[in-house]
Amino acid sequence: MTSSDSSVPLAEADLDALVDEWLDWEQVGELLDVTPAKVRTMIKDHEIAEAVPRPGLPPSVPAAFFQDGLVVKGLSGLLTVMHDNNFTDREAIAWIFIDDDLPGRPIDALRENRGAEVKRRAQALAF
Repeated sequence: MTSSDSSVPLAEADLDALVDEWLDWEQVGELLDVTPAKVRTMIKDHEIAEAVPRPGLPPSVPAAFFQDGLVVKGLSGLLTVMHDNNFTDREAIAWIFIDDDLPGRPIDALRENRGAEVKRRAQALAF
């Protein structure tokens, strides 16, 4: 799958350039006050997504997925829609952080409680 404004497949997007800050599972667990095992379950259940930002780093979660000690509202629903449309975590993260025509990036819209538009656009990706 490719982003709407680029010929680079989302799976090959430079996540390290797109995402400013990453958290490993232990940091996510500390932030949410849960165990790393619970973080793994959250990833498996598409409540959050992980990827390897660059070779040599462990699987990590974008720090922007969290706000006020919680998962950003609407993120899990968006990730479920994207996974239902056969996006991998890596592709989903790339799409969420690419500046599209929302205005701004989908992650910014989610953080500003404008998740309905983001989810609608994600659903349209299947067509």
